Amino acid sequence: MFDFQYHIKNLPEKPGVYIMKNSKGEIIYIGKAKILKNRVSQYFRSQKNSPEKVKAMVKNISEFEYIITDSEMEALILECNLIKKHRPRYNILLKDDKHYPFIKITINEDFPRVFVSRMRVRDGAKYFGPYPSQGAVYETLELIKKIFPIRTCRRVIKEDGPETRPCLNYYINLCKAPCAKKISKEDYKEIIKSIMDLLTGKDNNIIKELEINMNKAAEELDFEKAAEFRDKIAAIEKIRESQKIILSNFDNEDFINIYSEGNITCAQIFFVREGKIIGNEHFIIENILELDEEEIIDNFIKEFYSGTAFIPKNIYVPFLKETDLLEEWLSAKRKAKVGIKIPQMGDKKKLLNMVGINAKNTFNNFKLKLLKEKHQGESVLLELSKLVNLENLPERIEAYDISNIQGVDSVGTMVVFEGGKPKNSDYRRFKIKSVKGADDYQSMYEILHRRFKRGIDEINLIQNKELDFTNGKFSVFPDLILMDGGKGQVNIALEVLKSLNISIPVCGMVKDDKHKTKALVYNNREIEIKSNKEIYKFITRIQDEVHRFAITYHRSLRDKRVLHSVLEDIPNIGAVRRKELLKKFGSIDNIKKAKFEELIATESINEVAAKSILDFFHKNK
Repeated sequence: MFDFQYHIKNLPEKPGVYIMKNSKGEIIYIGKAKILKNRVSQYFRSQKNSPEKVKAMVKNISEFEYIITDSEMEALILECNLIKKHRPRYNILLKDDKHYPFIKITINEDFPRVFVSRMRVRDGAKYFGPYPSQGAVYETLELIKKIFPIRTCRRVIKEDGPETRPCLNYYINLCKAPCAKKISKEDYKEIIKSIMDLLTGKDNNIIKELEINMNKAAEELDFEKAAEFRDKIAAIEKIRESQKIILSNFDNEDFINIYSEGNITCAQIFFVREGKIIGNEHFIIENILELDEEEIIDNFIKEFYSGTAFIPKNIYVPFLKETDLLEEWLSAKRKAKVGIKIPQMGDKKKLLNMVGINAKNTFNNFKLKLLKEKHQGESVLLELSKLVNLENLPERIEAYDISNIQGVDSVGTMVVFEGGKPKNSDYRRFKIKSVKGADDYQSMYEILHRRFKRGIDEINLIQNKELDFTNGKFSVFPDLILMDGGKGQVNIALEVLKSLNISIPVCGMVKDDKHKTKALVYNNREIEIKSNKEIYKFITRIQDEVHRFAITYHRSLRDKRVLHSVLEDIPNIGAVRRKELLKKFGSIDNIKKAKFEELIATESINEVAAKSILDFFHKNK
């Protein structure tokens, strides 16, 4: 039994990170402290005036650990790293956690390539961005390809390398074919310089030159050529539209503002690069522990910038208590000075207010969407309960499916819909353990029995106060079970429920000869659903989702087994090299097709290993 009083009494008066755990040893909250003793002891004093979520968290704490650091700065870095690793349920976690895309130009190559990269590393290349969305960066890249005839292949092309035959892009004027010595290294790099000028907003000279060429072509009555220049000018104008100029005294800066109601916050961020707004992004934060707005912004900055490759020179926020520590942490990540500023007047204050207005508008749209989805969900569930004559509204629905190929890598999956919406956090995957071969009925019996037996065990633990109900993974039972199949699958489910003395209605989702959702089976009766548009769409969605989840899991197991079994047979290819090959090429087919130059350009692959790969696939055609 963990002695809280003893451990609190012996906490050091030093900076560090504290880690709260539940009765199962799972980490539920991670925080930093300037003085560990003062901060941690606050949780275990009177909770009378604490927010409800803090009370709920403290109730679930069965033990805590701490890590002493030399400074509060080190504690902040460690806190960010641990939150990223463990993703505790009571910490603020951004729903849209991703690396923003860059446009990468490999200026360290003789004939540079231009492509999209999710990571920014110190490899001698030039990076532009980050762009606020994948769509924005790919659209910009496609427009660049229309304007400039650059190569899109992944070949290693050297100025003094062998001459090869050009691809189709050369013949349709989309590439200058450096591989076939059709352009010099210096001329090609002039094209690359123009692309870099365009991406940094220095595009006036490019447009002037295109206009001159367009007018000249028109005077020579070469209207087809003039139209090409016109289209290139239009493409540059489109890139300009996505880089709205705001003011000359703006640098690489981010503007962050929030809007909160109740227990939900919308954080909005505008990205300003080279004095231009290149886009914006928003995040809905629901797990805010009733923090005040300054604490929310503090947490948002830590969460957002610990997961993005680019950190701007300045970050503007409407309010923040302490900025010194965050500035020090961000400066260390950027390897240059970063300022967190609170503008009081002027253009930057106006832009920050505009970000706040956008945050409020996004929040209201999110709220309307929630209300609409809730109404639609309740409506379709009511229709479903009437159609099959259920006693209660099926608020929680669980659907099950089996996937295998001739009994190999057999798996089962469970998807959950609550209020008519998928609840991804409750999805579960099962490897079939007791069944040999392709016996779908017995496989289904196994996963259902495991799921509901585990649920009964968890309920008993909760009733005996040995487990908190929030930590049960199977303790919540559904109001309706949907089986991917007909009467056979339904009867298997009913047999399992009867053996465990559980009463839950079970329906089968039946497909027609074209593998389209057709009807429901309930109480040995087939109920046609195609005439009811909303129910048909809802059941089809569930059936497609459980099938997709099962197929994805099955393929992941199969691909892992097949990929590793093939690569393990290649001499001189160990675990590290297998990992790098799969990381770069993605599949066995791509590795088979790879040329010697592509293989040795892969991390950890030397000439001996590359030759082994080529020899292996040549012998085993």
